Amino acid sequence: MPSYTKSEARAWAREKMLGVANVTIPTMTNDFAGLNEKAARHDIETTIAHGFVGTLACSEVAVTMAEYQRFVEVMVEQSAGRIFVVHHAVFNTLEDNIAAAKLAQAAGVELILLGYPPYFFPKSLDDIYAYTKAFCDATDLAVMLFPIPTWGFSRLSPTDMPIELLRRLVDDCPNVVSIKAEGGAPFIMGAIEAQRAFGNEVVISYPLEHEFVPLAQLIDVPFCGTNFSAYFGPWLPKVFQLIREKRFDEATAEFHRVDPARRAFAGVPQAGNGLINRMMWKYEAWLQGYNGGPLRHPTARVYQRDMTALRRGQEAAGLNPTTDADELFFIGRNPC
Repeated sequence: MPSYTKSEARAWAREKMLGVANVTIPTMTNDFAGLNEKAARHDIETTIAHGFVGTLACSEVAVTMAEYQRFVEVMVEQSAGRIFVVHHAVFNTLEDNIAAAKLAQAAGVELILLGYPPYFFPKSLDDIYAYTKAFCDATDLAVMLFPIPTWGFSRLSPTDMPIELLRRLVDDCPNVVSIKAEGGAPFIMGAIEAQRAFGNEVVISYPLEHEFVPLAQLIDVPFCGTNFSAYFGPWLPKVFQLIREKRFDEATAEFHRVDPARRAFAGVPQAGNGLINRMMWKYEAWLQGYNGGPLRHPTARVYQRDMTALRRGQEAAGLNPTTDADELFFIGRNPC
């Protein structure tokens, strides 16, 4: 059971969702037959050492439901309350997602990032409302809504999940505790609307570091995540703290300092047709000490040209990437 009731979920979020949350991607054994638990534990310890307050248990890879359940159990066990683990609700159907949420809750997860399946094709905003409410009604866990063009909702609204829809969900689902505000990306109007409309009711997350660092100097943004910030190592949690202490000049200087790494990240193919290249994310995190290692096929690939560009970007930004040879990424730091 979570440490709160549904009626207490928003208070829990206000207390716990203060900081930056990254993403932890499952690693398979070197024969691809099962989950590498040592790798997951390594990644949790690295996440904690880097100053993150939470991490997403990524399910958007080739794992079975049973493997994902064990992955979450290991993450929660290893974190031991030092950070919170976020369930990634992007399985094939509403029924699958409800079942996975129950498994995640039993494992000790206390927050859900709610996505939508590729074969969910709503005809109206009411269809999105019905799916979302059915999911929220079926779980006791806190839920983070996630407007973003990935789901294909842009054909119904330029901000993907417009304020009117979000208003209904915030009003009708007491366990909606947060909005990961990427609606209408790459433009920020949807995020600003969400902040203005709901910032006093639920936690608004600006998950993209290049938006968070400047905007958080102007408005209160308590949470940045879940995101790819393992690529920057401990940098973003440190900048988050600078901003909370109103040391804006220092935060701004840091923003400019890592620009070579930011541009390298933007210069390689991170996603295509709604699916993030998680192997690329694993390599980017591996440069900063995370496990790396095998993902089961099918997966997007990482090529030497991209590894070279990312490594050089981190070096130019002073982020001190590992000196380990790139070939070791494919094995991982805890081969099993």
